[in-house]
Amino acid sequence: MLDLLKIFLRNRKAAFGVFIVVFYVVVALAAPLITSHDPNKRVSRPHQPPGAEYVMGTTRMGRDVYTQLVWGTRTSLMVGILAGFIVTLIGTVVGLTAAYYGGATDETLNFATNVVLVLPQLPLLLVLAAFLGQVGPLSIAIIIGLTSWAWGARVTRAQAMTLKNREFIQASQLIGEPAWRMILVEMLPNLLSIIGFNFIGSVIFTIITQATLEFLGLGDPLSVSWGTMLYNAKNASAITVGAWWEMAAPCVAIVIIGVGLSLLNFGVDEISNPRLRTLGAIGKAMKLQRKLDRERLAGKEA
Repeated sequence: MLDLLKIFLRNRKAAFGVFIVVFYVVVALAAPLITSHDPNKRVSRPHQPPGAEYVMGTTRMGRDVYTQLVWGTRTSLMVGILAGFIVTLIGTVVGLTAAYYGGATDETLNFATNVVLVLPQLPLLLVLAAFLGQVGPLSIAIIIGLTSWAWGARVTRAQAMTLKNREFIQASQLIGEPAWRMILVEMLPNLLSIIGFNFIGSVIFTIITQATLEFLGLGDPLSVSWGTMLYNAKNASAITVGAWWEMAAPCVAIVIIGVGLSLLNFGVDEISNPRLRTLGAIGKAMKLQRKLDRERLAGKEA
């Protein structure tokens, strides 16, 4: 485990992504300690610009943008992680079950996956959210989780199908190992990189989708998240009146966490994919060779 962590942290993309994500998680967990009042409390004049007292300024209602951003980090990360867990769990179970049992089970699950895949994702979420009325962060996480698992199931099934024909899987079948052990012990550990890839991608998608739904007014306006901050800034015409900080804070937060999770995703892919590892090693060798050639040429000129 420690060796795997060292390999992971040696990858620059993965290490930088981990740093960003861990920073956000620490901010979310420490929200009560690094803020001094309720995020919905009026603390100053409306649209006060960033300064020494309020480092990120205030909203039209006189609320501290910094405090709202910190508490919004907790809400948005919670929604992203919960929905990502639901998406990954359903996708992994469906993909593994379809690949291992095959036959009618595979056809049925594959049909259900294809149906969910062809449904337009964002319009479906908009219809569901509008039908349910103003939904809270927990409801948004569940809605996204239950409607976004199909792509992960397809990828997991494809990878599990290749594993099913491996010699060690066939040998385990010949000695009579039960199906649950074949799936959980023999196949699942070999799919961890794909599962991690699906989870991280689902978290990114969920955070952006939640912000989109709440920005359109389909979330709970009383909750504090990056999406509701954008919604309130839009209603307050923050950009029009020059209060750019009210819109910029949640936008920058979403962009940075998206970059962090994407780097983490790229790092996982490079570490788990031997072809990408080989290409990375070749690239480093070529850079070193070019450096040596430049030094040799500089020595001859001198």
